[in-house]
Amino acid sequence: MIRITPVLVVFFAASNTLAAGPSQKDPASCPLHAGHITATGTIPESSGQSAFGAIAEVVQILEEDPATDWSRVDIDALRDHLIDMEELILHASVAERSIPGGLELTVTGTGRTIGAIQRMLPAHAGMLRHDRSWKLATALLEHGVVLTATSAETSEEEKIQGLGLFGFMSLGHHHGPHHLAIARGADPNAH
Repeated sequence: MIRITPVLVVFFAASNTLAAGPSQKDPASCPLHAGHITATGTIPESSGQSAFGAIAEVVQILEEDPATDWSRVDIDALRDHLIDMEELILHASVAERSIPGGLELTVTGTGRTIGAIQRMLPAHAGMLRHDRSWKLATALLEHGVVLTATSAETSEEEKIQGLGLFGFMSLGHHHGPHHLAIARGADPNAH
């Protein structure tokens, strides 16, 4: 004998309502979301999770662009890149060493973090070579990358040392366009 609990009944009712296709632009038209809107009609803009929010923003841009070639769109590649970002920021180990003109960073990890380091650091350094007067070099290690960043200018040397790895990775205004390019089918490691 099959017992249907009230939770399952609500789930099936909600599934049927969603399958009927409520308006994407009006959350109030969906019974599951209508209760989340305040008396003023405002709804939160944040998705609550940064990777999900980045994907949602890119998908919205793709939907609004009539030139989007949906046969090339690769949201999974964007998700993989966002995971790499998360791995690098949260799980990489960094040994910093001040050197004349800047900093040497030995960035290592385990598991998936190794690949994230090896994909992201050389690509990001390559992108910044065009934007900065810094001398940037990367060398692959078995478990990561050695990154050196130097400048002949004292103020830039101090900036490099102050930024460290994570400040370095945040530099440049390319992240949003890069994410959109990945979703459109570009190589995730090309900057």
